[in-house]
Amino acid sequence: MSFPVPTSNDPTRRFQDATDAARLALEALIADANAAGWSTDEMTVALVEAARSLKDANTRDPDPADDPAISDVDAKQGQIGRGELFD
Repeated sequence: MSFPVPTSNDPTRRFQDATDAARLALEALIADANAAGWSTDEMTVALVEAARSLKDANTRDPDPADDPAISDVDAKQGQIGRGELFD
């Protein structure tokens, strides 16, 4: 899926363009979900919740690519005692 490139620096216009592009993408996503057996209502509620979760994550860490790398050893060590694969 691809989105159009922003055509304006005006915040109001960018918001409207982003909203239009997102709506088209969501309509296609919901059509696919409907074909798979999900209802429009349950998918719209799930998408709103997923979007809220992504927004919250972005608020906490707006640029996760700047975070220090975690080695495999650190990741495995962090899972010990939590019922994970590496116990």
